[in-house]
Amino acid sequence: MQTSLPWIARTSRFSCSQVSISRRPTLLVSFAARTTRTATNVNVGAALRKRYITVLGTFLAPGFSSTSSTSTSTSTSTSNCHPSRSRHTRPYLGYHSKSPFRRYSTLSTIRHSEYTTAKMTRDDRDVLPEEVKPVHYDLSIFNIDNKAFTYSGTVTVDIKITKETSTISINVKELDNLKASVTVGGASHEAASIDVDSKRERATLTFSSPLQVTELAKLKLDFTGVLNNKMAGFYRSEYKVPGTTEATHMFSTQFESCDARQAFPCFDEPNLKATFDFSITVPNSWTALSNMPAISETPEPSGDLKVVRFETSPKMSTYLYAWACGEFEYVETTTERKYNGVQIPVRVYTTTGLKEQGQFALENAAKIVDYFSEVFDIDYPLPKVDMLAVHEFSHGAMENWGLITYRTTAVLYEEGKSDPRYKNRVAYVVAHELAHQWFGNLVTMDWWNELWLNEGFATWVGWLAIDNFYPDWDVWGQFVAESMQTGFQLDSLRSSHPIEVPVRDALEVDQIFDHISYLKGSSVIRMLSSALGQQTFLKGVSNYLKKHTYANATTDALWSALSEASGQDVNKIMDLWIKTTGFPVLDVKETADTLTIRQKRFLSTGDVGPEDDETVWWVPLGLTSESLTTASQEAVTALNEKETSISGLNTDYYKLNIGQNGFYRVNYPVERFAKLGTSLDKLSVADRIGLVADAQALALSGDGSTSSLLSLLQGMKEESNFLVWQTIATALSAVQGAFGSNAEIKAGLKKFALELYSPAAEKLGWTFAEGDDFLTTQLRGLLIGAAASAGHESIIAEAKRQFSAYFSGDESAINAALKLRVFRIAIAEGGKDEYDQVWAEYLKATSPDGKEITLQSLGKVKDADLINDYLEKMIGDKIPTQNTHYVSSSLALNSDAKPLVWKFVKERWDDIFKLLSGNMVLLDRFVRVTLNKFSDETILEEMKAFFEPKDQRGYDRAVRVAIDSVSGNVSWKKRDEKVVEEWLKEKGYLA
Repeated sequence: MQTSLPWIARTSRFSCSQVSISRRPTLLVSFAARTTRTATNVNVGAALRKRYITVLGTFLAPGFSSTSSTSTSTSTSTSNCHPSRSRHTRPYLGYHSKSPFRRYSTLSTIRHSEYTTAKMTRDDRDVLPEEVKPVHYDLSIFNIDNKAFTYSGTVTVDIKITKETSTISINVKELDNLKASVTVGGASHEAASIDVDSKRERATLTFSSPLQVTELAKLKLDFTGVLNNKMAGFYRSEYKVPGTTEATHMFSTQFESCDARQAFPCFDEPNLKATFDFSITVPNSWTALSNMPAISETPEPSGDLKVVRFETSPKMSTYLYAWACGEFEYVETTTERKYNGVQIPVRVYTTTGLKEQGQFALENAAKIVDYFSEVFDIDYPLPKVDMLAVHEFSHGAMENWGLITYRTTAVLYEEGKSDPRYKNRVAYVVAHELAHQWFGNLVTMDWWNELWLNEGFATWVGWLAIDNFYPDWDVWGQFVAESMQTGFQLDSLRSSHPIEVPVRDALEVDQIFDHISYLKGSSVIRMLSSALGQQTFLKGVSNYLKKHTYANATTDALWSALSEASGQDVNKIMDLWIKTTGFPVLDVKETADTLTIRQKRFLSTGDVGPEDDETVWWVPLGLTSESLTTASQEAVTALNEKETSISGLNTDYYKLNIGQNGFYRVNYPVERFAKLGTSLDKLSVADRIGLVADAQALALSGDGSTSSLLSLLQGMKEESNFLVWQTIATALSAVQGAFGSNAEIKAGLKKFALELYSPAAEKLGWTFAEGDDFLTTQLRGLLIGAAASAGHESIIAEAKRQFSAYFSGDESAINAALKLRVFRIAIAEGGKDEYDQVWAEYLKATSPDGKEITLQSLGKVKDADLINDYLEKMIGDKIPTQNTHYVSSSLALNSDAKPLVWKFVKERWDDIFKLLSGNMVLLDRFVRVTLNKFSDETILEEMKAFFEPKDQRGYDRAVRVAIDSVSGNVSWKKRDEKVVEEWLKEKGYLA
């Protein structure tokens, strides 16, 4: 499943303990127990020189930048991995001779801290009893009432009874009129009683006599359900056909994580796999879809309805089953490759009038299916690929096997009319969901604590596919800029959790679909791929998939397959990264020829105590220096001690974590930050991103200096890469958010921002050239928006002119790539007229991205009455709950709106809770993105007091994350407010 939160990224790292270059030129590693030695010394020899050394080895991904976009990079590779690959694909990367794993015969014992996750057992989970196992479902849905929004169903489950029992427990949620019977050996037994435990979401069927052990019994249940509007189970979505004013509905399912039980009674756990037969009765004019192709359509005697039956599915988890029905149309193509002699049909389904906007996703899907079939060395396992645009969708997309469902903006794109940012999004989300068809669907995690196996891998390999087809997008730069930094942000909080996190029941599951499972998880996979070599890594993945096809597997099973492929003990290195919360920052001290590097846990609040800092990570140093040769680079491959020293090094120029493959921060001495800031021409896009992002994070925590951060940004006016500028803008925005409540500092920072952004914005201008690439297009929008926010008068005037022309009837007045920026500028600089115009635009918007753009733009409003009006609209009936967070997050980033947002949340919490708690994913997201931006100590204390007495089940993690984030902001403001003021005065931005 793809979350609807911003795009994602990852990292990697490793370590070594002791090296003796004098004895042999290759790497010798001795992994001594850390309890007996806490530091090592590596003498690399002063005479050894080389400028750039990529210690992390194999995969130097194309650069991604800080918090929202893409960048470009290339990679070299062997070309003999898949000789059948299309000429349009880029070669795969091979085994890297400099891999940190290359010559390791043993790996060190790693000390775990209190943050380590213990292995879960059945006793740790609230699961169904073991004595009954499903084998096959035969499910029928009928009596669909699209006015009363109800339906009926019957399911017959072939079950295996492994132990004599008088009861059968099965998952149900919000289903009524349950009737149950079981047939064993030809004898039918009606359930004497059905007891529903709504809290545990299960029904216990009790029979008057014990059911005997058998390989086959048939459990039949009749039920009725509600076509809800909560975006869970079997639900309805409201929409309007373009050119019409009457609302109508489509119907679809969303079962992950634990909502199949809301559509039909089932054994709703990921390791209780079974096959499915399915039929659904719908009006003749409707199209019905499911995971497998339809095999028959039989008219009902009434003449108005038809029964659509589908092929039997392969063995699969309940959360991956799906169906949909409504007035659909589609565009179609086929794969280029043949599977069992046949090209697979690929379709994008939409409601009436939108199908042509599915062409871009369609073209990508067909290519990506072939690509993954080659990468995994396993043919796509189903006879079709259907993708459906769903008008109301709580996430970004859902990987239902063979019937992938999407939020409209994640699958529809109209060239020339849609914002180009969505092109990147559509391509990536399609790739992410198709990756799941193997990793998650064909082989599924055993339990939800290992969700990262699904989502972390799909995130990484999704970007791998997009990099293959769109190398000019620099998706790995984007990964570093967005995904990786977002993962860092959450994992720098005490309220974070390990990648592999204990999950007991359904209420806990949805809260871990977060940046740790997706972004830190994918970063760890990127790290490991870099270490093993991409070809070796993918070989191990292929072996893992082949061994566990149509079954469930654990993290240990993946490590075992990768160990076998690489000849290394992967588990010993990766176990710590998966089961321990947090990541390290490397504190660097230097003398003329020696670096001393010490690792400690990084917390954004800066208050790391001894109990927080017990973990010793294996950290790949990724050292580049003008003083090292290829031979000596292996001597400083990685750190797996608390501290190490590297002597004989020319410290005139060096950088750690080259390529930003390691998931850690680096805290250089102030003078080194300054030197790196004057050596930007030597740094890749990813390294420039990392330098800025690290400086901002260290300023927040107090490990670094806000004045150093501002000085670094001041020296980057000549930057030309979008992804780096994105990171610069994010860093400066963080400073403005933390210190902007001080009116004098706010004015000084605005003046600084104007000086920073203006030269690049003026140079790039408003005019699009025919040859502008994707990143240049994105950069123009970013700089125009940033310069306008800083008060650039001519840019503001031009934006107002375009806005006026657009709303006077000239829709070509604003380039699609700039509509968000122009709307935001007009709202920020205008009043009620502009606000009303953009709201009217929202109401009539029909393009996939139109509603999201207008909602984000309205969040720039300055007038208090209009801010309050927008907050009321947020919980009104014109904004679907799937989009509530666009309103709240945009207002939370608006310094004029922040106090009013918190006041509204306090006063209207009951209304907010009622609106969003029907789907806890929505409430969790609202809390996370709305309440984490404050830096006022009074609000922090109010927030703690406000939530403390509340029943936080289902969103308690979000509350902790928000409070931790605000605590860090408050500490930053207290510590550095005077520092920022003095820097602004020294540089002439304040009198």
